[in-house]
Formats: sequence, structure tokens, C-alpha cells
Amino acid sequence: MRIKLKTGGAVAGLSIAALAAAALPGAAAIAAPASRLPAITIAMNGNKITVGGTLQSGGTRIVSTVTGEPAGDPMLVRLDPGVTLAQFFRLLSGPAASDPNNLTGIAAIVVDAQASHGTSSVQASLPAGQYVAFDTAHRNPATWPFTPFVITRAASPVRLPAPKATIAAIDFGFRGPGRLHDGELVRFANRGFLVHMIVAAEAPDAATARRIARLLHAGRDSAAQRLAIGFATFAGPLSHGSAQQLVIHNRPGSWVLACFMNTQDGREHTVLGMERVIRIVR
Repeated sequence: MRIKLKTGGAVAGLSIAALAAAALPGAAAIAAPASRLPAITIAMNGNKITVGGTLQSGGTRIVSTVTGEPAGDPMLVRLDPGVTLAQFFRLLSGPAASDPNNLTGIAAIVVDAQASHGTSSVQASLPAGQYVAFDTAHRNPATWPFTPFVITRAASPVRLPAPKATIAAIDFGFRGPGRLHDGELVRFANRGFLVHMIVAAEAPDAATARRIARLLHAGRDSAAQRLAIGFATFAGPLSHGSAQQLVIHNRPGSWVLACFMNTQDGREHTVLGMERVIRIVR
């Protein structure tokens, strides 16, 4: 994954007061049901991305609205404390942008969610700080729309509702239940040290799912793709410690989880063991 952007005017309009508020100590988090989570709104049209709503730390519902393109892919990147927007964009304009693991010590990808045309949402717990939102739906990173924004520290942050299940990426594999339920709240987390994604291929039956997993492990992606009858993205690339959760709506049957990030020597994580057959049931 390569990120390279033209950054003209990216640092304009930042609020010093908002940045100062982000450094204030906060109170203990208070649990809230999903219906009462504060909401961050993200609007994408293929050429522009805007961020609004309740921009405060803690558990939040991130509501994406997509118009003008078949689907969006909002990615939220949080800059490490003390890192300026100029430093961040300078990294993205250089050779280090070819690998998102090079963001370590500069920034972290905290949310990356597929957003279908219309309205969709995920949940995440966001710390206070300086962020940049990208719409990464298009293949050419140089054309990704982006916008900076600030998450201030909430006086009474809320906790996310507890998920029914958690699927975690590690170096190199997946942990969590082998069975998920259509319609349940599932957390997708990166507990590895490297950047990982959690995507899935739908198989027509259990035997084909096992075959897809073997093909992915052998590096035969095209052959595996030809056997799949559907695909899903539960989490795009996430940095170490990041997580997002959503109510899954996937057809019951056999699915194969996978991470297609690359190692420094060019091997996909699937060939290192990041493929796993699971069942989705009613």
C-alpha cells in the first residue's frame, strides 16, 4: 500500500484552541449503548471528504455517507503526539510511503472501514489528537481526497458497547471464534506489531473454503479468487493496537479470513499463515 499525496493547503485552518483542549486530562469512560454513542459524520463523493459531528475522544459511531462513487473507504490516521501535519505529509511524499509500517513513530491507522454507496457505520474508540481522514476507495493514492481534523478530549468519554465476538489479527494469523452470527456486533482488532487487514472470501461450501485457504497459503491468489462467490472487508489496514467493530451482515456459510499486506521482502501475509476458515451462521 503506497500513500503519496499533494498536500497544498493541508495545514490551513487548524484550531490552536482545539489542539490545546486535546491535551487536557479526561474523566473515566462511561459505558453507553450503541444507540447513544456520539457520532462522527464522514461524507465522501469521490472528489472530496468532509468530517463533522461530535469530534470528542472515547467511543463513537462513525457514520459514512457516500455519494458520487460506488463505494467509499474512509481511513482515519492519528498523528503521534508532537508530530505536525507538515512532518506527516513529508513522510507520505517520500519513499517511506510504500509501506504503512513506516508510519510507526509518526502516526497510526486507527480506522479503515468499507463504506457502501449510501449510509453505513462502524464503531471505534478514538483517543484525542490530530487526525487526517482519507477516502482510499480509488487505486491511485495520489488522488485520495483527504482532510485534517482534531479529536478533543471529552470531559466524560463513553465506552463502546461490548461486542459479541472479537476477531484479532496477530503476526501471523487470526484469533477468535470459528463461528460468527449474522447480525451480531463483532470487533475486528490488530493485536500484531505490523499493520494488518481483515478481509474475507465467501465460499460455496466448506470444502471449497478449505481449498481457497490452501491456495492463498501457496500464494495462488488468482486461483483462490476464482473459487470465491463473494468478498467482504471487515477492516482495512490497521496499525498495532487499533480496532473497529460493526454489526456484520454476511450470508451464512463458509468464509475465509485473509490479510493481504506485504512483508518487507514482498511476501503476502497469507503465505505466512494469515488465512483462516470460519463459519457465519444465523
